[in-house]
Amino acid sequence: MKRKYWEILQAMPAAELESVVRRFEELGLDGVWSPQLHSPPFVTLAAVAMASKRIKLGSGIALAFTRSPMETALSALDLDRISGGRVVLGLGTSVRTMNERLHGIVYGKPVEHLREVVQTVRSIIEQGHSGKLGAIDGKYHKLDLTGFNNRKPTRSSIPIYVPALFENTVLLAARVADGLLGHPVWSARWIAEQAQRLEKTLAEQGRTREQFHVNLWNYAAVARDRKQAIDDMRGTVAFYSSIAQYQKYYAAHGFGAEANAAIEAAQRNDSAAMLKAIPDEMVTTFAIAGTPDEARERVEKMWQYADSMTLSPPQYFVGGNRLGEYREAIVDTFYRD
Repeated sequence: MKRKYWEILQAMPAAELESVVRRFEELGLDGVWSPQLHSPPFVTLAAVAMASKRIKLGSGIALAFTRSPMETALSALDLDRISGGRVVLGLGTSVRTMNERLHGIVYGKPVEHLREVVQTVRSIIEQGHSGKLGAIDGKYHKLDLTGFNNRKPTRSSIPIYVPALFENTVLLAARVADGLLGHPVWSARWIAEQAQRLEKTLAEQGRTREQFHVNLWNYAAVARDRKQAIDDMRGTVAFYSSIAQYQKYYAAHGFGAEANAAIEAAQRNDSAAMLKAIPDEMVTTFAIAGTPDEARERVEKMWQYADSMTLSPPQYFVGGNRLGEYREAIVDTFYRD
């Protein structure tokens, strides 16, 4: 494979997981992300480590606030030991409701909170074996690591990536992280704007773009029937548009009214109205949906800003058979070029 593509993988029975991972390595994929939607990613990634030899293992993303920085750091270190140094630690905020309603933890100011977690986790990963860590007096985490002495890590450092939708998290990634995960609904315009912002901030930190990794993540529905691709991607765009915390992002693109309609429909549990709220133009702005040639053209433009890329089939309001077809279309359109 000429370019570095990643895939998404969640927990599944061992035999099925082994088969999927073997295929990923045969295709030449660079890495696999396991997202924390309902379950922590580390167990799944440990299984992937045992079933693979080369592929990188990314927590994409692990929720940064739902476990202590100590547990996050030690989980990453153990996974790195098991895999022989193949871990990429993705840490993100997710939305307020998931943190507060499902996990019962303090969300606080998310960018400030994430900065503290990233810096604390990095300190434990890189210095936890030295016995020199003392008190960490943060706003969200107060730790006394006096006398803590962990085993020597597999590597001197584990790369930490931060995901971003809005500008402030892009700036945070440039300042404290090793890489950036672009949000899967980033538009072409937003990608270009954030790339400029990223390079400027890296330079202010005395870093070059070559010292930093960008993985652009996007949903892709590729089909010979363009209308079918757009219709099948509409549900995924509708789902993200219905997240109230993201409304200002859609408004910045001129789709504020449509996002509001999707939010209100979701609050009524009216799936049909959610889908109806999303016009074709909104689908193709925030996702890749079209013929193979159209998809290749869109992705080729994205590559000028990316070091690696993650393409996912539509996830919401799409049947299982159609979902499998879209997975194979990604393989045929991009991985086998």
